[in-house]
Amino acid sequence: MSSTEVSGILENSKELDRIRKEQEEVLVEINKMHKKLQATPEVVEKPGDNSLSRLKVLYTHAKDLSESEVTISGMLLTQLDALLPSGPPGQLRRRMEGNDPKRKRMKTDSDISRISNNVRSQLEACANLKGEQVAARVRLDEADKDEWFVVKVLHFDKETREFEVLDEEPGDDDEGGGQRKYKLPMSRIIPFPKRNDLSNVQDFPTGSQVLAVYPGTTALYKATVVNGHRKRKTDDYLLEFDDDEENGSLPKRTVHFQKVKWISPHLC
Repeated sequence: MSSTEVSGILENSKELDRIRKEQEEVLVEINKMHKKLQATPEVVEKPGDNSLSRLKVLYTHAKDLSESEVTISGMLLTQLDALLPSGPPGQLRRRMEGNDPKRKRMKTDSDISRISNNVRSQLEACANLKGEQVAARVRLDEADKDEWFVVKVLHFDKETREFEVLDEEPGDDDEGGGQRKYKLPMSRIIPFPKRNDLSNVQDFPTGSQVLAVYPGTTALYKATVVNGHRKRKTDDYLLEFDDDEENGSLPKRTVHFQKVKWISPHLC
């Protein structure tokens, strides 16, 4: 077993732990919203209340996390299958299968088939991102923190589950000059919604924490939704970016919905 193989398994295990921890936090928030609505259901009828919109955002995020969990689990299964023998011999196999090996085997085969289908769908979706702009989390220097910025997908390798992306507009402080390419795992890529596909566009209630492209740049920063009530699906969001203070206050800036994504405590 090579150090590279072990490193890959450990990295995916760490990512799976992060996803599950985030799922727990989202579930806590969902349960809080449920208790609030059960105790005071009339609150949703009050002008300006965003409880239902907030609940929708939480459920959408929970769904995204579940899909990520399936993807990472599938990757771990593939890595472990490549390293482990096909099965335990003789008595050990019988002891593991229990009293009804046929039923156990059928259930396992069904579970593996379901996971494989989900993983296959995820990989196809990633492959279809070729040529699209996405948000990428990149560590530009070993001593630096991760940064989010817009990149173009050049290729997705289904075997390694890695994206090859191009930073088309590197910053002025980039000593290398010119465009730069990166290879990044799936967990460091966030697709943007397509302009002509509004079916999966999220509604962010006022006060939501988001990750958004700062106007006039290709960099993404944390921001707070100031006005979450859009009249049309094509309306821009009104945001206040963190650390964007001017004359003692945070200016409100408009950002197209396509460049605004949900943010969680572990995203940045």
